Amino acid sequence: MPKVLYSSASPYSAKVRMAAAYAGLPVQAVAVDTNAEPSELIDSNPLGKIPVLITDDGQSIHDSRAITQYLNRVSGNALFPRHADKRTHAEVLEALADGICDCLLAHVYERRSRPEDKIHQAWLDKQWSKALRALDRLNAEPPKLPKKITAGHIALRATLGYLALRFGGQWERGRGKLTRWAARFDTKFPELAALIPK
Repeated sequence: MPKVLYSSASPYSAKVRMAAAYAGLPVQAVAVDTNAEPSELIDSNPLGKIPVLITDDGQSIHDSRAITQYLNRVSGNALFPRHADKRTHAEVLEALADGICDCLLAHVYERRSRPEDKIHQAWLDKQWSKALRALDRLNAEPPKLPKKITAGHIALRATLGYLALRFGGQWERGRGKLTRWAARFDTKFPELAALIPK
């Protein structure tokens, strides 16, 4: 069975695990501490970043978007539409959700890795404003939740889960459409909601 090296708080890990579950591809989830740089992680991805998918034949696939593309191929297009315009829409939604996470993680790591007097507040403010702009765009026109969702929908739900985990109470005001979207997603796909960042 393929393995996914992951962290339970990581939105990218959540996205990959949710995508595999939605595509009907069983994976063994192996939690890793990236700070400890375990050999299984470093041998699989020299960058030491998660998630990493290790296939049955030992191939290592890293970067969550590379993994969702791989899962899509082996599942017969369970995660991205075949129609070019619809596929592009799903890919852009995934990229936007991942981009929000990039900004949020920059925010988290700035606070986590620097002493208080070395924190660059202007940098934090810039990252936060990027994330809020993207959330406002999504809130203005949340993606439809059809019966057959895409990796883009899954990425957005993982992102909103990460926001709730790390930034609860700081982003929801004025973005009720997005919070309701997340609740509808969880109702429609409870098996995926169980994998959001914790």
